[in-house]
Amino acid sequence: MNYATLTQRLGISIEPALLELALTHSSFSYENGKQPDNERLEFLGDSVLGFLVTAHVYSQNPELDEGALSRLRNSTVSAKTLGVAANDLGLGEFIKLGKGELATGGATKANILADAFEAVIGAAYLSGGMEAAEKIVNDFVLPLINSEDVFLETSEPRTVLFELLKKQNKPEAVFETTFVGPDHDRTFFAKLSVADEMIAEGSGRTRKAAEAAAAIAALAKLRG
Repeated sequence: MNYATLTQRLGISIEPALLELALTHSSFSYENGKQPDNERLEFLGDSVLGFLVTAHVYSQNPELDEGALSRLRNSTVSAKTLGVAANDLGLGEFIKLGKGELATGGATKANILADAFEAVIGAAYLSGGMEAAEKIVNDFVLPLINSEDVFLETSEPRTVLFELLKKQNKPEAVFETTFVGPDHDRTFFAKLSVADEMIAEGSGRTRKAAEAAAAIAALAKLRG
């Protein structure tokens, strides 16, 4: 895959092998001889991202106490917010997914997008140090802190979706949710339909999380 478009959007240079690894989901790895996937880079990127966001919210909000700073940081680095950042970057089109994830719309799932985004930050850090990672965070994550719409969308995506559909004079969204696994270890899958057309899917550890993920994916599609 040619990543020139992605690196142009990022505005930095990342070692090609590292960038490809950052965009290799575990489902693709499993189906292709268990080659390395992006989970280690995600681990690194998560730590780098957390440091940069923490430093930013601390310096920019001297009036906030520790609890408020923690809430602001956690909202900023949540999977839902990073999913928005990844969508702004158009990251989904570059992620290497297994056939199963491709079939279920994996490229639009907030958790997959967020994990890949963190892995890209990790790859940027290894390629260009903190400065390269910081550019990604500055360009695609920190602007979301000042976006009330984005934070409402990440905390209440169903509400935002219903409001958007109303503005577009479309019927209300309908969720069809199923699950697999025993009571103590269930994974929920939500299909979201509008006017009998399935437009998005999502998964999560709870029904609410799965429906929220589907709502976020639907918002990205309806606004795309």
